[in-house]
Amino acid sequence: MATNLPIDGGRLWSSIMAMAAIGPGIAGGSNRQTLTEADGEGRRMLSQWCDALGLRLSVDRVGNMAFLREGADPSLPPVAFGSHLDTQPTGGKFDGVLGVLAGLEVMRALADAGVVTKAPLLLINWTNEEGARFSPPMMGSGVAMGLFDEAEILAKTDPAGAVFGEALARIGWRGEAEPSLLQRIGAYLELHIEQGPYLEAEGADVGVVTGASAQAWFEVTVTGAEAHGGNGMAQRRDALVAASQMIVAVEGIAHEMGGNGTVGRITVSPDSRNVVPGRTWFTVDLRHARAAALAAMEAALRARIGAIAAARGVAATVTRFWSFPETPFDQALVARVRQAAIVRGYSWRDMPTGIGHDAVYVARRVPTAMIFCPCHGGLSHNEAESITEAWAEAGCKVLADAVIAAAGVV
Repeated sequence: MATNLPIDGGRLWSSIMAMAAIGPGIAGGSNRQTLTEADGEGRRMLSQWCDALGLRLSVDRVGNMAFLREGADPSLPPVAFGSHLDTQPTGGKFDGVLGVLAGLEVMRALADAGVVTKAPLLLINWTNEEGARFSPPMMGSGVAMGLFDEAEILAKTDPAGAVFGEALARIGWRGEAEPSLLQRIGAYLELHIEQGPYLEAEGADVGVVTGASAQAWFEVTVTGAEAHGGNGMAQRRDALVAASQMIVAVEGIAHEMGGNGTVGRITVSPDSRNVVPGRTWFTVDLRHARAAALAAMEAALRARIGAIAAARGVAATVTRFWSFPETPFDQALVARVRQAAIVRGYSWRDMPTGIGHDAVYVARRVPTAMIFCPCHGGLSHNEAESITEAWAEAGCKVLADAVIAAAGVV
């Protein structure tokens, strides 16, 4: 049943725009990378908003922020919801932010209506979902769910040599709470933009996310030999040309196997105009809805890189950097999301996500579901990323109804 909770779409939109003003990008988006001063400022704004509602804040040792609203029965595990405030260097205004601020709007609407839930509620801002500055991604949720070692994460460095734990303390958000306490939540829901084109293309209001695709990241190092740019071509062992063929092979594997393949970073050494590159390093991101197919993609990647290296007279190593398996979401919680969309009269479709979210890690320990709202052209991780106020409001209403159905009302 629809809750009739007074969700204010205009207030939600205003909150999103206020957050976007912190760490603005150069082309209308956001640059609020994790553990920067802008990230710290965004966290402070969220904390002030939640403090005004009387929510109790807890911050753990990796910076995850959790805002508690008491329930009538404190013995019940909290129903949690949220996402992340950090962005890509050229990120949009909505990726992650929508989930956090829609959760804030749910808390505000509950306060406006004077509603008391049976179970406590918990709004979470996870640390470093994006993995843009410090890798791998989803660090905060990964530590909280016991999938990453806390000490190892705190020691991670960014490309400039900054240490994760020191940067977290510098912006004032290294807390004392035990991250694993977040494993005790009873359910977790996350609203997110789709980051794909399907909902908009079909005219659907809401995506009911049934689970997450398997994903694996790799680092490839190609080693040839430096040579003068004026020397002949026949004897060259050009690491960059070999790598370029390998990168094209990544795209081919993805097309052939119905998955996704991306090369997002590349470095060339010695990086001189008139020297044949002797070393090239690049990243590979492979994804597929089925774990067995992802394994086949990895096998093909290793085989084709090996064949190209042999043909070009270079050496190549492929190292698995990070991965997560195919992850189904909780069927009962997914059904609550679906029912909320139906009762609200929104058009909806079931769909998997091929993108990593904090919900994917949380789902390893806690019943979890996700809600998608459309985004224009499926464009994300781009400053031109955009959604409509109506889409945001619809997603927030479905989130609110699913949260209240899971928590119960006195």
